[in-house]
Amino acid sequence: MLGITDYGAFCGAIVLFLVLPGPGTFALLTSTAKGGLRAGAAATLGVIAGDQVLMWLAVAGVAALLATYPVAFNLVQVAGAAYLGYIGLKLVFAKPGAASPIRIEPRHYARQAFLITLLNPKAIVFYMAFFPLFIDPARHRGAITFVAMAATIAIITLAYGLLLCAFASAISARVRAHQHLAQGLQRLAGVFLIGFGIKLGTQ
Repeated sequence: MLGITDYGAFCGAIVLFLVLPGPGTFALLTSTAKGGLRAGAAATLGVIAGDQVLMWLAVAGVAALLATYPVAFNLVQVAGAAYLGYIGLKLVFAKPGAASPIRIEPRHYARQAFLITLLNPKAIVFYMAFFPLFIDPARHRGAITFVAMAATIAIITLAYGLLLCAFASAISARVRAHQHLAQGLQRLAGVFLIGFGIKLGTQ
């Protein structure tokens, strides 16, 4: 689809990454706890805006690599698959413990979530590894392919963010009451990431 290899797997990977706890997730939960659903929705838009900036910075690098060094692009695809496997292994063997809290003041939720997302230095590296895995060099359509990928990520993030905010209180209560369940879900996500890495690295 529009130069995207296995669009269904692409969407599935996005959902999986959104479910994994990170700065954006904590920004949404904290904003919702302090300002309700409206604050959570504003924070969701901030996260999406920050993601889009980081994605297009990564796209600039990926596009240049695809056009100039096709062999290097293939190596990046393999490295990206290995990176997914590495993240998966870290999740599988992670020790139980509380994540670092995200500071959100009770105002300007969108702006704060935008900055929290934008100032995550690992995000550009992640997108640089992620995008090449789902690009078919033979059917790539330039900017159209990247726009389709970015729009898909934005739409799925919006839907997930609003859903997460709507059930933030219940989710937080369940996680606090069932730490073993939360740890098990994290490890399951790690297994899926390892599987994605193997599948994408061998196709």
